[in-house]
Amino acid sequence: MAEKDTRDSYTYQNAGVDIDAGNELVDSIKPAVADTMREGVMGSLGGFGGLFDIAAAGYSDPILVAATDGVGTKLKIAFDLNKHDTIGIDLVAMCVNDLIVQGAEPLFFLDYFATGKLSKEVAREVITGIAEGCKQAGCALIGGETAEMPGMYAGGEYDVAGFSVGAAERDRLLPAEVNEGDIILGLASSGIHSNGFSLVRKLVQDNNLSLQDPAPFDETRTLGEALLEPTRIYAKQVIGGIRAGKVSALAHITGGGITENVPRILQTGLDAQIDLSAWDLPPVFAWLKELGDIEMQEMLRTFNCGIGMILVAPKKNIPLLKKSFEDSGEPVFEIGHISKSATPGEEPRTQYSGQLSPASN
Repeated sequence: MAEKDTRDSYTYQNAGVDIDAGNELVDSIKPAVADTMREGVMGSLGGFGGLFDIAAAGYSDPILVAATDGVGTKLKIAFDLNKHDTIGIDLVAMCVNDLIVQGAEPLFFLDYFATGKLSKEVAREVITGIAEGCKQAGCALIGGETAEMPGMYAGGEYDVAGFSVGAAERDRLLPAEVNEGDIILGLASSGIHSNGFSLVRKLVQDNNLSLQDPAPFDETRTLGEALLEPTRIYAKQVIGGIRAGKVSALAHITGGGITENVPRILQTGLDAQIDLSAWDLPPVFAWLKELGDIEMQEMLRTFNCGIGMILVAPKKNIPLLKKSFEDSGEPVFEIGHISKSATPGEEPRTQYSGQLSPASN
């Protein structure tokens, strides 16, 4: 008679994947997800796909707009601090702010969370932050994926990606026609947002700074906490002006800064004239500039420098738009205008005048 095999039976958990932990995570985030529901959502969390009825959202001739993004190396700051509750807001912001500039209202969002070993608490914090971002944007979190992949990520690390879909009425898609003489408004950023962190981290490392020490530019918080300030979400602030046909174009100021993002919304033969003296350089950027002896031109094409969203509109619409922002408590600055290029047929450029200076004490 053959000898009985006494080896232990292999399981998926032996290989490092805990299915039960994943199921428990889904159950723990259901209340936060439920808080993001809006008109148009069909079904509930846990299906193979999310359902959305666009007719129920009130559109008559809609165009769907989709965007996807991540958070980048800002995640490294979260890992170092073991602070994960705002990264989800960044993730939503980076996606929905790109929808808005097309004239689209964010409707729903899906996330992808991948890690080597699932920590239910860390994942719950991240996804709860995603739900908070969705609430700020007015969109629903209708699904996602949590992937546990042993050996793919260093201990305690993860990556996140976001996917958002919005809708715009066909005759309200942006950018619309931008003309010479149109005015440029800038909406304030909340901080660094989610771009330029490879440079930020290098400056911190090369200067032997601790993320646990008080921030040199804000002694009420540690440096790490200040750097993790979440990206501002502009959806609710601008959607009214878009629907009213008062806005010609919007530019989300991400990688490339003001310098490279504003020309993306202009027709050939037009330039953006930006007056740098129209707003103050926020303390975090003044600190970075001094710490790295960074040239202003480099600052303006790496960081948002205090302006997270740019809006272009005809001069006649500016008073109404400014009042709307001011009434809602949204910091807004008139920072420039649109001009004709000096050379016909020239590709659009951002041109600067004045000096961007730190706020005086």
